[in-house]
Parts: sequence; structure tokens; C-alpha cells
Amino acid sequence: MPKVKTNSSAKKRFKVTATGKITHQKSFRRHLLTKKSKKRKRAMNVDGEVHKTNIHFVKRLLRLK
Repeated sequence: MPKVKTNSSAKKRFKVTATGKITHQKSFRRHLLTKKSKKRKRAMNVDGEVHKTNIHFVKRLLRLK
């Protein structure tokens, strides 16, 4: 029986917290930052939480379910 592999792109993009929530990095933070306000850039610095409609799919990619 072959091993079940975790999706490589998903394990780089998502992190599971101690309470079981799945977090991700916010988008639009890589370049073209001069036009964005400080407030907007600070908000993008905080990890986002995966929406409840996508949790089932992300857990399947990470082999948590």
C-alpha cells in the first residue's frame, strides 16, 4: 500500500495553530508597497484565518481529515 502524501504547496502555505485553526499569509504584501497605506500594510502583516467554507478542502490537502 503506497503512502498518502501531503500536498506540497499546501504545507508551505498553511499553518495549523495549537487550537486547530488553519492560518495563511495575507496576499498583496510582496511588491508595489509604496502606494499602499501604512495601515493597510500593517493589516496584511497579520496572519489570516482560512474561511469556514474552505476548511474542509484545506484539511484534505494537509491530510488532517
